[in-house]
Amino acid sequence: MITETAPELFEQLDFIENPFYENIITDLVENQYCTVDDFFNAEEVAMLRNSLKSKFEEAQFKKAAIGNKNNEIVAKSIRGDFILWLNEAEAGKAENLFFNKINSLVSYLNKTCFLGILTKEFHYALYPEGTFYQRHLDTFQNDGRRKLSMVCYLNEEDWKPENGGELVIYSEENGVEVSKAIYPMPGRVVIFESQVLEHEVKPVQTARLSITGWLKTR
Repeated sequence: MITETAPELFEQLDFIENPFYENIITDLVENQYCTVDDFFNAEEVAMLRNSLKSKFEEAQFKKAAIGNKNNEIVAKSIRGDFILWLNEAEAGKAENLFFNKINSLVSYLNKTCFLGILTKEFHYALYPEGTFYQRHLDTFQNDGRRKLSMVCYLNEEDWKPENGGELVIYSEENGVEVSKAIYPMPGRVVIFESQVLEHEVKPVQTARLSITGWLKTR
């Protein structure tokens, strides 16, 4: 669970508060998830979207599986996306832009919330028309290192709610299950606690593009 840290702990540190990141932390503390519009601007989204499309057309993607890398099973009845894992050490211009922003956020979270994020893993994801991802939790029985899940949407500017592909997050309020549908608008980022919140991707009516990944502890 994410908790806020008392400001006095930073009095002796060279620390500058970032209101944008503080809003993210507040939402995570209060709701266990947050939605951030315009985390990436239109130009950045276009760069990442074009890179994703280019790599997909070059047949670099593979059919996504369920389970971790040690126990992958392709299951079309559970998820239908195609993915390409991103290697930060071999990142191009667009991917470097992405990782620079993510690394800045991770550094701030580690300083303010002492999350102990040490590694991260991200991949491009493309959901063809008619595909989905059934309700699930982003953690494994043999690997509990995922702390925060992130989805960064790269859809076209004219994306509309009727195109589907919304992320539905399930939580509990006063002992009653509630759900929140979040549409994949371009530039939007959703962050949520990997080990707590179940979620699903509803069927898409047109190709849905994103970067999905996890911030991980030791």
